[in-house]
Amino acid sequence: MKKKISFEKSKKQKTNFTRRKFISTTILSAGAISIIPRHVLGKGFLGPSDRINLGFIGLGKQSRGLASRFIGETDAQIVAGCDVWTTKTAWFENHVNSLYGEKRKTSGHKGITSYSEYQKLLNNKDIDGVIIATPDHWHARHAIDAMNAGKDVYCEKPLSLKIMEGIDMVQATKSTKKVLQTGSMQRSWENFRKACELVRNGYLGEIKKILVNVGDPAIPYNLSKEDTPKEVDWNLWCGPAPLLEYNHRLAPSNNDVKFWPDWRLFEETGGGILCDWGAHMFDIVQWALGMDRSGPVRYLPPSDPTAVRGLRMFYENGIEMVHEDFGRGWGVRFMGSEGKMDVSRSYLETDPVNILTAELKDSDTRLYHSDNHYQDWLDAIKNRTSPICDVETGHRSATVCNIANIAYKLRRPLEWDPKKEQFNGDSEANALRGRKSREF
Repeated sequence: MKKKISFEKSKKQKTNFTRRKFISTTILSAGAISIIPRHVLGKGFLGPSDRINLGFIGLGKQSRGLASRFIGETDAQIVAGCDVWTTKTAWFENHVNSLYGEKRKTSGHKGITSYSEYQKLLNNKDIDGVIIATPDHWHARHAIDAMNAGKDVYCEKPLSLKIMEGIDMVQATKSTKKVLQTGSMQRSWENFRKACELVRNGYLGEIKKILVNVGDPAIPYNLSKEDTPKEVDWNLWCGPAPLLEYNHRLAPSNNDVKFWPDWRLFEETGGGILCDWGAHMFDIVQWALGMDRSGPVRYLPPSDPTAVRGLRMFYENGIEMVHEDFGRGWGVRFMGSEGKMDVSRSYLETDPVNILTAELKDSDTRLYHSDNHYQDWLDAIKNRTSPICDVETGHRSATVCNIANIAYKLRRPLEWDPKKEQFNGDSEANALRGRKSREF
């Protein structure tokens, strides 16, 4: 026994000496070094000044803004990108190198490694965190594989295409103990936080009804066939979704187009604008009501079988939420016994006005304060804490959207059990919680 202990101790001392010698030698030879690969320092090592290395999976239109945010507003370093489009990997590499050149006032920055297969990016031991900005039908697989590969994850909203995928993502986060931030960044905006604190602390009185205006539910894919560009691996783009016929509106070949790709409209690849924006606006309702681990329990579709508004949702406490256009763009209207409040990205208004100007009391509930959604995730990685929009929160908000799509599709009342995460007595609705993934 003594020999075994002595051997292990000796081995550990030798390993530590080797690392110290490597680091010392490297620093002396380089004069100054800002980043030392994490795997050299040892598994789990994260110093307080350590810079987190990031890789992007999905280099489409959304990656433009995300890259700018992470480079301009955080202390992380983007080192890799992956996409099935050769045009987009080239664009992303140039875009990120240019942003770093501007930030550091240098020319010729070349710090990006490009991949066409995401598994190869995940095998890069120098990457600590992964930003997933792919279409919705890829979110679950990319996120779960990333966490199993030891990466923390920032995943764009809606978190998952299907309810069962969200459940799997929650379980993977728990089993791997990784930090997942959902890209519902409105939670890091002051006006939304203030609106939710006013609701949570009763400044509107008893909430009676909530109107949420977002777009239409998902529809089956219906675009006409076009020639598939040679610069994309279309089989991989479709991945677990059905092998769809290519159309540039579904997935344009570059990021300079004026429109947002239409993959978000179709049930094979997205959840309609109902999910795309619902993951923002229904999310704010969930936060305001303290329902981040729950959701509505009853869904009543409109009587008109062609209507794409009018779905009524009821929480267990009786509060009614309606998918309805109240004439002010995408936003939320809270209606309480003491007044009403409208909130969106462009306004926060109450009637009467004095509700908005009221000062919160010391005894009032204060919500998680984040003013930078991206740095909040990075801080959670360093501290091994839960970020403002963790995996369960993102999953529950996506579930509201996904059930809304199911209700519009089936056009009948649905009873939902948030604890069991299944429909009561409706096998057809329960089957729609998931999907059969295509082999590719």
